[in-house]
Amino acid sequence: MTDSLPYLVSLFIGIGLAAATGFRVFLPIFFLSLGTYLKIIPLDADYAWIGSLPAVIATGIATLTEIIAYYIPFVDNILDSITVPLATIAGSMLFASQFTEVNNWIQWSLAIIAGGGTAATISSVLAGTRAASSTTTAGVGNPVLSTVETIGSTIMSIFAIFIPVLAGILVLIMLYFAIKYGKKLYYKISGKKQQNKFKDSTY
Repeated sequence: MTDSLPYLVSLFIGIGLAAATGFRVFLPIFFLSLGTYLKIIPLDADYAWIGSLPAVIATGIATLTEIIAYYIPFVDNILDSITVPLATIAGSMLFASQFTEVNNWIQWSLAIIAGGGTAATISSVLAGTRAASSTTTAGVGNPVLSTVETIGSTIMSIFAIFIPVLAGILVLIMLYFAIKYGKKLYYKISGKKQQNKFKDSTY
C-alpha cells in the first residue's frame, strides 16, 4: 500500500490540475510554474523548465490575458472554440508531469485519457453553458460565468497542489454533474436547432 501511495498522490494532483485547465487553461499552469519556482512542487528534470523564472513570467502574463479576455463580449465565445482543444492538451501535459517514473506509454496513455479527457469534458460543458448564456441573456450573464470559472480554476489548482485527495474527490463530483448537465444541454441545443430548421423549411 505504501508503495502505491506516491502514485495515488500523483494521480490526485494530476487530475486536479487537469480539471483546473477545464476552467482556465493557463491559470493552473501558472500555479504549477510558480510552485515549482518556489520549490514547493518537485518536478522531474524533464519538466524543470516549468519552474524557471521566464516560464513563471510568461504563464503569469498568459493567465492575466486569458482572464481579462473572457470579460470581453463575443471574444469569450470565440475563445471557447480555441480553449477546448488547448485545455485538452494542457490537461494532458499537467497530468503527465506527475507521472515521470513510469514508462512513456503508460504515462501518456493515462495523461490523454484521464488528464485530457477530464479537461475536455469540463471545458466543453462550460463552453456550452456560455453559448446558452449568450443566447438567453444576450451575453449579460457571461461575466458571472467567467468569474465562476476563474474562481473554480483557482480553487482546483490550490487543492490539487496542497490537498490533492480532496481535489480528486471534487473532480469526480464535477465530472458526474458535467456529464449529466452536458447531456441535457446538448439535447436542449440540438432540439432548438431542429426546431429552427423545421421553421425555416416551412417558409
